[in-house]
Amino acid sequence: MHRRFIQEVGEDILIRRYTGTGSPRPKTDTATRARVMGYEPKELVGSIVQGDRKIIALVDDLAGILPITTNDKAVVRGKELAIKAVDDSTRRIAGTLIALEIQAGG
Repeated sequence: MHRRFIQEVGEDILIRRYTGTGSPRPKTDTATRARVMGYEPKELVGSIVQGDRKIIALVDDLAGILPITTNDKAVVRGKELAIKAVDDSTRRIAGTLIALEIQAGG
């Protein structure tokens, strides 16, 4: 049900991982389906600031690059966002990871 909802209302995004050094740095992009939302005013506490995005990304396409870390980036609608936090607990069903909840901004 969770997967079907994100497939219907979500959009395609990229998780970008940079490797090595130099200019330009080599990168690998992995596409996945995600629901991208802003935070409500009542959620703007702690490290969450205005302009941050909540991304609920299906893990089906991300299995090869898990775990996602704060060193990775999210590319949403062509804009690269810094990943600030990754929650891999909230979107589990019967212990199976269905989606990651990602806080991104920038």
